[in-house]
Amino acid sequence: MTAHTLSSARPASLATRVTVFVGITTTLCLIVLGLVVQRSIEAHFLQQDTSELQVVADAVRETVASLNGATATPELQQSLEHAVSGHHAIYFLVTDAMGKTIYATPGADLTSVAQSQPLVPRIDTETVYSWTANGTNYRGAAIALTPTSNGSVAGTAGTGTLVVATSIDFHLEFMSSFYRNLWAVVVGISLFSILAAWLSVHQGHSPLRQVSKQIRDTSSDKLHLRLDTTQVPIELVDLVSAFNDMLQRMEDVFSRLSNFSADIAHELRTPITNIITQTQVSLGQTRNVEVYQEILYSNLEEYEHMAAMINDMLMLAKTESGLLEPTFVEVDLGSEIQDLFDFFSAWSEENQVSLELVGESIQVQCDRSMMKRALSNLLSNAIRHAAKNSVVKVIIETQQNTSRIIVENTGSTIPAEQLSKIFDRFYRGDPSRQRRGDGAGLGLAIVKSIVQVHGWEIGVTSSAGVTRFTLTIPA
Repeated sequence: MTAHTLSSARPASLATRVTVFVGITTTLCLIVLGLVVQRSIEAHFLQQDTSELQVVADAVRETVASLNGATATPELQQSLEHAVSGHHAIYFLVTDAMGKTIYATPGADLTSVAQSQPLVPRIDTETVYSWTANGTNYRGAAIALTPTSNGSVAGTAGTGTLVVATSIDFHLEFMSSFYRNLWAVVVGISLFSILAAWLSVHQGHSPLRQVSKQIRDTSSDKLHLRLDTTQVPIELVDLVSAFNDMLQRMEDVFSRLSNFSADIAHELRTPITNIITQTQVSLGQTRNVEVYQEILYSNLEEYEHMAAMINDMLMLAKTESGLLEPTFVEVDLGSEIQDLFDFFSAWSEENQVSLELVGESIQVQCDRSMMKRALSNLLSNAIRHAAKNSVVKVIIETQQNTSRIIVENTGSTIPAEQLSKIFDRFYRGDPSRQRRGDGAGLGLAIVKSIVQVHGWEIGVTSSAGVTRFTLTIPA
């Protein structure tokens, strides 16, 4: 298997991840619980056996002590036989200092234990041990008998021996059966928990599957539809809201694209129709050289108009796609505006409009050609719509954190509903205007794209016949 195959493997599903996590967590918790229960039961039986063995040992010691100086007599044997009455499955062995058996309960041979195991001072959970003899499991201990006054049983401490034991087969059988049931329950609960976790995740993902189905059903003719955020769980509200926002952006882009396609088709249709009509007319009959030249000049004008519009569209596409990045240099804004005044002076005089620069020049970090084009478009737009015998002003204002360039002209007031669309491509407030003289309607869209690529802001206001385009440049 190649590295590419490994890296491209599909990640585990959410249901699998949650199910595995819940399964592992539940299983580990149940295993720990089972071990705790198992240890607790073992400790309980050990403590129970130890307590009973200690009671028997104390009773035997008291019996031996009460018959001070006794030897292996029928009286002592009878007393020892009744010393542990009421205790079931309890066995003990008493030997003297020479290791001779004084008394041994029937049913268990404890002689080997007395001979092989070290004596302990007291029976508790730390001193008892287990062994197996003749197929029977025992738990017990060997302890020293307290010496008697004449030494018949024990001349010194530890010379007399008491071995006490109990059969633990019943306990072992119970614990074996209990452990089988316990671990069967642990396995069953683990499997059930895994299944329940998978079903819960699967059911919990039902709203997500419903949202996915609605998303799949979304098409270009349903971009106006929105998912209802009140009908989904709170965890999916952000996802649904983000999808609705994306649909809104897609709808806006799709609408602009449709309008753009229609506008560009309309803009190109007019000059192409003019060229075709003039060419057909010129070919209708033989004409002299002057007529053909006039027709060619007219066609050239249409070609130049289309070329300018295509160049503007390419520039818009590049700036909006981030393909055209500005080259920042320090520009003297007042000098650039004066150059534009010189360029537009003839046209402004023809329109009976004067140009005026207000404010002191400032130095701006920008792309010179882009800045010049943006100001040129704003200035030409102001001259085009200025009233006769009015003044087009370019105002430079400097504040502490920002600088502003304001292009102001006096003319018709732009309706408020048109101000929000004035920077759209091919938009004209008056559709009846002749397009040849007014350009393709891309000038202000280019201005906005240049401003945005520089990180600046532009706005427009129009009231009482005064229209102001304000370009804000952060410090």
